[in-house]
Amino acid sequence: MAEVKIKNISKRFSPNSPLAVNNLNLDIADGEFLVLLGPSGCGKTTTLRCVAGLETQTAGDIYIGDRLVNGLPVGERDIAFVFQFYALYPHLSAYDNIAFPLRAQKLQKDEVDKRVQQVAKQLRIENILNRRPSSLPSGEQQRIALGRAIIRRPQVFLMDEPLTNLDAALRTDMRVELKLLQENLATTMVYVTHDQIEAMSMADRIAVMDQGVLQQVNTPLEIYNHPSTLFVAGFIGTPPMNLIDCHLNGSNTLSDEKGDFKLSGSLIEKLKSKIQDPEKPLIVGVRSEDVFIDTADGPSEVRGEIVARESLGDETIYAVEIGEYIIRVKTDPTLVLNTGTNVGLNFARDRIHIFDAKSKEAIKL
Repeated sequence: MAEVKIKNISKRFSPNSPLAVNNLNLDIADGEFLVLLGPSGCGKTTTLRCVAGLETQTAGDIYIGDRLVNGLPVGERDIAFVFQFYALYPHLSAYDNIAFPLRAQKLQKDEVDKRVQQVAKQLRIENILNRRPSSLPSGEQQRIALGRAIIRRPQVFLMDEPLTNLDAALRTDMRVELKLLQENLATTMVYVTHDQIEAMSMADRIAVMDQGVLQQVNTPLEIYNHPSTLFVAGFIGTPPMNLIDCHLNGSNTLSDEKGDFKLSGSLIEKLKSKIQDPEKPLIVGVRSEDVFIDTADGPSEVRGEIVARESLGDETIYAVEIGEYIIRVKTDPTLVLNTGTNVGLNFARDRIHIFDAKSKEAIKL
């Protein structure tokens, strides 16, 4: 297997078009499961296609192992690509689809059969090897596509949203199977998705991209708990992080323009030591599980009115209106409150995030 190094790559599809990938640097370790995550158009698939050789970067270098692969055709890069659309040969059986790469290498028939049977057992598709893809459900077709990739024993697997066309229950099963497969093969895998649940549940590390720019790369928990940019804070998490425009003021509080939202205390002292301009526009971020509803009439950090309730079985999400803002609060399902109820909200102070409204970067306290 091999590491993958992406050094200063940029990609522009035409001279006057914006950069699809903008000066990306990324080191992917040997045997790592790295997920490229971001919304449509963020540059993640373009990056993957550049690594595969399906696109040529405008600038920068790509290494697979110790080889510089700039200019090398796809067939010489020793990679396997699994697409969103399975790209199976409809006139061939599952067996022949999986065997195709080995036959192209002119391996002996006995060796081909041995390896097909091994892969089929690994993917639990021994009973469908004689059937054609068109007669099989999407989950089985995806396993065949995986089998065709695995059988080559490449240095790197590249996967472009391979679970998108599966139904929700099957996606959940396949996430577990893909992760186990990658660990068993001990291979390097670069996986593209826009689905944060896939990224959080499968990745060793996540590389979050937006508008061609790498926003943050780290472990799933580190990205969730310590987003380094405003984009990452809003993109990762369900529901998204609550974000409120605010600034410091003369009364040693952090508040929004209309004074509906106010914070004070040691957090403010830490913040004042980090910024010079008290009028600097800031954004407060707090996740829904770090906001707590207080139904008593006593003092709370802010007060608001419940405007919506989402009961999800294992949890309930309340939408609380505070001035111009809607704050979402994740609670235990045993807490049942009606819309229109006036409640207090308190925040886990050690879990509050502050962002520079101009640079969109986190301010570390």
